[in-house]
Amino acid sequence: MLIQRVLVIGYVWPEPNSSAAGQHMMSLLTLFMQQGWSVSFASPAVQGEHKVNLTELGISEHSIALNCSSFDDFILSQAPDVVVFDRFMLEEQFGWRVAKHCPNALRLLDTEDMHSLRDARHRAFKQNKDMTESDLKGDLALREVASIYRCDLSLIISSVEHTLLQKTFDVPPYLLYHCPFMLDVEDIKQGYPSLSFSQRQHFVSIGNFRHEPNWNAVLWLKSEIWPLIRQALPTAELHIYGAYPPPKATQLHNPKQGFHIKGWAQDAKAVMANAKVCLAPLRFGAGIKGKLAEAMLCNTPSVTTTIGAEGMCDEALWPGAIANNAKEFAQKAVALYQDEGLWQRGQQHIQQALLGFDKRTIGPALISHIIETKRTLSAHRLKNFTGSMLQHHHHKSTQYMAQWIEAKNRSIDNSKDHK
Repeated sequence: MLIQRVLVIGYVWPEPNSSAAGQHMMSLLTLFMQQGWSVSFASPAVQGEHKVNLTELGISEHSIALNCSSFDDFILSQAPDVVVFDRFMLEEQFGWRVAKHCPNALRLLDTEDMHSLRDARHRAFKQNKDMTESDLKGDLALREVASIYRCDLSLIISSVEHTLLQKTFDVPPYLLYHCPFMLDVEDIKQGYPSLSFSQRQHFVSIGNFRHEPNWNAVLWLKSEIWPLIRQALPTAELHIYGAYPPPKATQLHNPKQGFHIKGWAQDAKAVMANAKVCLAPLRFGAGIKGKLAEAMLCNTPSVTTTIGAEGMCDEALWPGAIANNAKEFAQKAVALYQDEGLWQRGQQHIQQALLGFDKRTIGPALISHIIETKRTLSAHRLKNFTGSMLQHHHHKSTQYMAQWIEAKNRSIDNSKDHK
């Protein structure tokens, strides 16, 4: 058997009820377990309060340290056949150690979303201008694309980013694999029961407050969009959910205005299924949006922006409405909330939109591709001379930097012991 052991090195511990990234990671871990593979998850991050218990699922958990040679012994003891890096920053930190001690392990990068694209859009937004190619090809892109080249395969969650990496950055297609959300859409396809238009009430918006695009969306709702909606619908309420709300968010809570900051939702699907319309006014960002996929799963029409809908389905078939300025966004939200026929037409697009996220087709195809890439790994790497070159130089520079940091930390600890 080519693959028996998989090690995932996580940027954070999975919190599937807090973020789309957490849900996507759990989908991958579950898929690997279903193959009968032994799966381990290691992270240098502090465990959050909403972390899932992986050991209950049969996945071993390990805390690891940054810039520490203890990882060398750890990776040797694990002897993985596949190593998954959760985001490119973890490949930068641990990739050279994996390549040195487990050279035959397939190195797989789960990008989550294209960080350099999100950053470039954010910077352009703050400057009140359209993003340019110059904005995109900054320092973060140099790091991110280099990481993609150094890995044997990178999972790209958005079809738009999959194309962008090939067209704008000339990344060879064989290094990339389009892997969107893997959702259990069978119930939707069979028309699973959901609350009717008259049984639902209020607007809902959901998203981790630590994610800057989500926080910006809340501010836009508060300052411009919600006042317009509330003017047209004086008794309507907006319920905003999300993990880790900071004081600056809870201070926006104002029941008199119908603006409710609810915080973390233990069951996000229940919240979404009871709402009449989901609002996601995202002005920058990347990847695809878990909150909008969840709305589809719950048969809840949504209003979002072009950025929000990107990579999910044809805009003309969006299950709700798309708008990019506050006035139009509010008008479309009000229309969807009041017009049952319009609302039902939005629902009718959900089944088609969800076809691209069916785990029953995505999961097996991904596993087949991973197995085939592992089987032909030597030939696969031989084609990727640029990746080998970057690996060689990154290995040296990062190795010496990590060793310097480790020596410095050891020196600091020793000086403390002598005081």
